[in-house]
Amino acid sequence: MPVRVLIADDQAMVRTGFRLILEGEPDIEVVGEAADGQDAVRLARELRPDVTLMDIRMPGIDGLQATKLLAGPEVADPMHVVMVTTFGLDENVHAALRAGACGFLLKDAGATLLIEAVHAASHGEALVSPAITTRLLSHFVGSVPRQQSEPDSPLTQREVDVVKAVARGQTNAEICESLVVSLSTVKTHLAAAQRKLRARNRTEMAIWAWESGLVR
Repeated sequence: MPVRVLIADDQAMVRTGFRLILEGEPDIEVVGEAADGQDAVRLARELRPDVTLMDIRMPGIDGLQATKLLAGPEVADPMHVVMVTTFGLDENVHAALRAGACGFLLKDAGATLLIEAVHAASHGEALVSPAITTRLLSHFVGSVPRQQSEPDSPLTQREVDVVKAVARGQTNAEICESLVVSLSTVKTHLAAAQRKLRARNRTEMAIWAWESGLVR
């Protein structure tokens, strides 16, 4: 089945460009477009896309509020939302990640990264362009109130190692190499840490690591 994508951006040229890139892939299908946050929320709830590409700055309900409505902590069945921004260090991106967005993408990132972002989000790989997202978190973490919570039970040392690696932007394959463990072992530790931290995705684990001071 193709990955179903909803594009939300107030600029028609951006929506058209994204559509042309994505529809050139045999395993991606663009199922809708929205020009503002209100339409994005309505269409996302109606179409249930696998991934929603959400512009941050839109008229009416902006992308931040729309993301909270689709992927926020109170949403029973959160969707995969990738924030799209013109600015690499937009102060709203940190809030968007806090609201449930699974990553972010620069509008000028290029076709290859756009396609990779869609596939990553659809597979639950929350950190899209990990190094960039990590740099963003490190930039903003000192300027926002800490909201980290205590784990339901203490993390093992190996789980701590894996969470720190995620917070530094490492992929599963890179974690395998650095810790000299198998992919299945990494996934087991990730699942255990995610459960203990009550995190819904890798991004929330990374945020917890940065805000708790585990990574500096």
